[in-house]
Amino acid sequence: MKLIIAVIQPFKLNAVREALEKIDVMKMTVCDAQGFGRQRGQTEMYRGYEYEMTLLRKVVLEIVVNEDFLDRTIDTIIQVARTGPEGTIGDGKIFIVPADDAVLISDGSRGPGAV
Repeated sequence: MKLIIAVIQPFKLNAVREALEKIDVMKMTVCDAQGFGRQRGQTEMYRGYEYEMTLLRKVVLEIVVNEDFLDRTIDTIIQVARTGPEGTIGDGKIFIVPADDAVLISDGSRGPGAV
């Protein structure tokens, strides 16, 4: 099992969720986040005043998948979350982390069947 942590643009959330449902990945946790990477923030105008936003809004998806779903899940997120044909800075990142075990709280079942 693997834990996929995908940091994406907020306006791409619905498209990514719908695309993942099409490949039978329907369980995920979604969290709002703020941060910056190579973007280093951006300049905004509010009531005629210019100010710099150093923390940009992002959405974090946490998805646990079995090994046979890993590549297609990652490929789908990349394809749908990318802006433009080549992508741009700020499209996000995907982290893949080993998940040693999973436990269903409702019935206590463990392992890949709990995912």
